[in-house]
Amino acid sequence: MAQNNENNKMSREEAGRKGGEATARNHDREFYQEIGEKGGEARGHQRSNSGGGSDDGKMSREEAGRKGGEARARQRDN
Repeated sequence: MAQNNENNKMSREEAGRKGGEATARNHDREFYQEIGEKGGEARGHQRSNSGGGSDDGKMSREEAGRKGGEARARQRDN
């Protein structure tokens, strides 16, 4: 058991693991599919509202493909 020695409290890692195990015992596959779909929809709305980019500093697949294609075209032209 990973505990914080100062206060004899549970670590975040252990709390997350125990919470995940409890959730898994109480819910079925359909529950996880539903929350996954909701998260995907929310993420899609987040990206569309921010001009196609994301808040995590990563470029979208679309943007990466476009940039890669442009770079490859420049290589062929030279």
